[in-house]
Amino acid sequence: MQLNGQSLLVTGAARGVGEAIACSAAHEGARVTAVDKNEEGLARLREKAKAQNLEIKAMMADVSKAEDNLRAVTYAEQAFGPLNAFIANAAVIHFADALATSEEDWDSIHSVNLKGVYLGVRAVLPSLRRSGGGNIILLASVLGFVGDPLLTAYGATKGGLRAMCRSLAVAYGSEKIRCNTICPGDIETEMMRSQLALEHDPDATRARILCQYPLQRFASPQDVANAATFLLSDRATYITGTDLVVDGGLLAKCY
Repeated sequence: MQLNGQSLLVTGAARGVGEAIACSAAHEGARVTAVDKNEEGLARLREKAKAQNLEIKAMMADVSKAEDNLRAVTYAEQAFGPLNAFIANAAVIHFADALATSEEDWDSIHSVNLKGVYLGVRAVLPSLRRSGGGNIILLASVLGFVGDPLLTAYGATKGGLRAMCRSLAVAYGSEKIRCNTICPGDIETEMMRSQLALEHDPDATRARILCQYPLQRFASPQDVANAATFLLSDRATYITGTDLVVDGGLLAKCY
């Protein structure tokens, strides 16, 4: 198993990509602490872990709060010892152009997607040092490269994560701490389906977006989890400070 014995902390782990990363890592032998604000989702994850005999501990926490990040690290260390990796996946999204984005919306998105990641990194670094090194993976997005007119605030946070990644990789590489981002395109999740349902013609909107993808499908949460498992494994020990784009060829297109 690729991740045998590693202690991981995964945020936003109650559903979608975070849940897929937590379960995939556990299937590869990792001991996972799963963090989220979604109590029902965490309860389902606990049941799934129990049924599949996976080493996953789940706890409620708000990543936008410094004390909750510290509490999550303490919980993880008590359960599985010093951390070997941190996967910052928790994020919120709000569709609006720049003029329609309120200051409150901007702050709420940044408090989770960017500040929340910084608070998480600050909390986990001492634990990674206690392990003698480790991994940080930041879930960014193709919107850190390109623009969506209705995702000004969200895209700004994802671009910020790409910059943060490089700073962390340079700052802590000498301590054997690596940092990379994963940058997906559209992912087939409950959140995506809920957004499509708001459209006048959800099927037409889905088809219009899907035709932009050379692979002719959206990513699954498992596609992103596979990328995370690779970056966490010994096969990626010389990869740091870079972006792993998981977008079905979307950014490769010119028109």
